[in-house]
Amino acid sequence: MPLETTSPPDALTTDDDVLRSFRAFLFGMTLSTPILLLAMGPMFGLSIESWIDPHINQLLQLVLTSLVIGTCGRSIFFRGIRSIATGHLNMFTLITLGVSAAYGFSAVATLFPNLFPASFLNPRTNLVHTFFDAAAMILALVLLGQALENQARSKTGNELRSLVSLAPITARVVVENSEQDVPLSQIHPGDHLRVRPGETIPVDGTLLDGTSHVDESLLTGEPSPVEKKKGDKVIAGTKNGRGSFILLAKKTGSETLLSRIIMLVGAAQRSKAPVQRMADTVASIFTPIVLAVALTTFIGWFFLGPQPRLAHAIISSVSVLVIACPCAIGLATPMSIVVGVGRAAREGILFKDAKSLETLGQSKSLMIDKTGTLTEGQPTVTDIVLLSNQSEEEVLLLAAAIELNSEHPLATAICQAARDRNLVVHNNAENFLSTPGSGVQGTVAGKPVALGNEAFLKKQNVPTNELNEFRKAADPFRANGKTITGIVIDSHLVGMLAVTDPVKKSARTAIRQLQQLGLRITMLTGDHSDNAGVLARSVGIEHYEAGLTPQEKYQFITKRHSKGERTIMVGDGVNDAPALAAATIGVAMGTGSDVAIETADVTLIRGDLQALPYSIQLSRYVLLNIRQNLFLAFFYNAISIPLAAGILVPTFGSNWQISPIFAAAAMSLSSVSVVINALRLRTQHVALPPT
Repeated sequence: MPLETTSPPDALTTDDDVLRSFRAFLFGMTLSTPILLLAMGPMFGLSIESWIDPHINQLLQLVLTSLVIGTCGRSIFFRGIRSIATGHLNMFTLITLGVSAAYGFSAVATLFPNLFPASFLNPRTNLVHTFFDAAAMILALVLLGQALENQARSKTGNELRSLVSLAPITARVVVENSEQDVPLSQIHPGDHLRVRPGETIPVDGTLLDGTSHVDESLLTGEPSPVEKKKGDKVIAGTKNGRGSFILLAKKTGSETLLSRIIMLVGAAQRSKAPVQRMADTVASIFTPIVLAVALTTFIGWFFLGPQPRLAHAIISSVSVLVIACPCAIGLATPMSIVVGVGRAAREGILFKDAKSLETLGQSKSLMIDKTGTLTEGQPTVTDIVLLSNQSEEEVLLLAAAIELNSEHPLATAICQAARDRNLVVHNNAENFLSTPGSGVQGTVAGKPVALGNEAFLKKQNVPTNELNEFRKAADPFRANGKTITGIVIDSHLVGMLAVTDPVKKSARTAIRQLQQLGLRITMLTGDHSDNAGVLARSVGIEHYEAGLTPQEKYQFITKRHSKGERTIMVGDGVNDAPALAAATIGVAMGTGSDVAIETADVTLIRGDLQALPYSIQLSRYVLLNIRQNLFLAFFYNAISIPLAAGILVPTFGSNWQISPIFAAAAMSLSSVSVVINALRLRTQHVALPPT
């Protein structure tokens, strides 16, 4: 088969392999048709022998068959010879041996008929029977099978090509007062780019000047354009609306989100699933077994078969070699994987490799983070409670100065609350230290400041009476599902912030569907148990673990592994990275941190939790499709090899002997049937449980 490229396909080019394979088939069929007529003319009512001398007839067949082998069949023979030389036996080994046996015997019989005893001669023509028609038609039909297979395989790359086509070829660079279009490959971070109305955004960056609305359905799945103004981020591949703006390039080339998506999809399609190991193992030992069966068939027919024994022996052994080619076995798994990964990418789901696609649907234990996963990840500060004589502005300003260095959603909420009060936040924090899942600390204007949850506050040497006062003040907010962050200055609690993060609209529906798919769900969060309980109940989760550090999340999952469970961890933040790495399958929200996305096996680009039950169900469909393909391949060989060997001939007569030509057609159709079955995944409806 043609080698798979490690780079994404060019969206503007045609599939040359498909055109070449169809041209090779047409050329081979053009030469094989007269061979078939010369050999089997009498069966079609043609009086060939009265037109052409039988020996001249055989010489013509020899010349035409030699042309078929030397032209369109040359690549098959080259691969077959190489497989024998390297010891890696495959379908081309069997095809080459089968065609060589038929052609070699026929060539010797044509050129040196005197070498054969009288019992080998046809009484009517006084010549040895030849098999040029079988040799030529086998090659022609194998080429047809490859052409049909390549055409079907080309469809599996449609999703990847559609992603590639999203990237523009050029970008408009703004230098001083002039603008010019340059190839996208020449754009670098820091360049200023003009994006005009209706154009596709060429790189990842931020708006420097102008406003517009951008279609981000590639990422969000939502058709409504998103308003963009100065300072907002835009992503390569998304489409600009009616406005015009200047863009500061941040990530270019292979660093853009679109390029990373394309490379991930391509890499996943080329990777191997664990179930393929079985198919590879079977295929590796299958060819030697077929060779042994073909040799046994030849010997059996030659010594025990009816006359003409040699003809029966050659026909049956060649039929076994050709019909048993393990091409369908080799295609069964990778075709389903390629189509499944492409289908997932179309729905905004990225699988890191084929193993992830296969394993996701087999896992039954699911752990899920709270903030940014079940919630929107866009919290807002609702209340500021003072526990000292400091003013709200002073407390909020110190908190924001520390949080300005953090990427946690709570940090974003605190900084935004300061801006909403028109406070000028300076990035003047020193000795900044972040403890993922707990809190942050640093020094602002010479004062040690710390913000975090209750467990983090205990480590700041806060007096016990202040902690008790904090706990008493926090309980009413926690009962309403709000997250509480304490603020410590010089080891004294000066206040706390109550933050609310709305639950995602799709969370409850997604949780219900996951439960109906048979998954046991546990919410893991670093938040207080009261707040965690309120949120868990609101989305329908019965089991939850609260107040966990990233290390404790990791340990929770490894404990499940020790019980033999396959686990799924869903998260979005830096604090989820250890748990994502520990889980059998880590699932990251595409709206989360880069660390989480890099660590995870599956990424939900749009950050929509409802994509999770879809991806699990798709994984199960792909695995079912692989099993169907393997059944088709093994069932085909289990039935066809005995028939080709002639097991039914002694009972039902020679009409039940499979000719090499029919064997070649059946072999090609078996491969095509596997490919067609895999292609069903492109359009198959993924049924989710009712909500």
